[in-house]
Amino acid sequence: MRTTRLDSRNNKKQRGFTLIELVVVILVLGILAATALPRFAEIADEAHNSAIQGASGAYAAAVVLVRSQWLAIGASGATTNLRGFGREVVDVSVDGWPTGINGNTNPAGMTGAECLGLWAELLMANAPSAGTSTGSDYLVTVNGGDCRYTYQLNALNSYIQYDPGTGEVVHVIN
Repeated sequence: MRTTRLDSRNNKKQRGFTLIELVVVILVLGILAATALPRFAEIADEAHNSAIQGASGAYAAAVVLVRSQWLAIGASGATTNLRGFGREVVDVSVDGWPTGINGNTNPAGMTGAECLGLWAELLMANAPSAGTSTGSDYLVTVNGGDCRYTYQLNALNSYIQYDPGTGEVVHVIN
């Protein structure tokens, strides 16, 4: 009877990956990362831009609603605490454009506090945060008599600007 001795090395199952397999996987992951990361960066930029455009559109719509309410109630001239809009604290100019919430009816008399108050009252419940110092979504300043809301969640200094003399709302995306 003939017995065969099995070599124990041949009898074991191979476990793990070879060095070549690992190198191929790393190369594939590197290629995917090189093509996907720029796209993710673009998505983040697009999200920031959309946030600015959305806030700008909401602000512009609210400005028009205030003026429409001013016209609907038959108001003439500057009005404080406009009846029928929101909490009835918005003040408007002689032309019916919002100018503040603290009794200011003069478009040339805008302050950071008036602009901040308008942001809160016009956009109401779901407004992005705004403040006159850093730390909010938007930094509120007065620029040439206009309210400027500079987007703070990226470093591009994009902004929304409201002209209380004409009711114009524009956004600039850098």
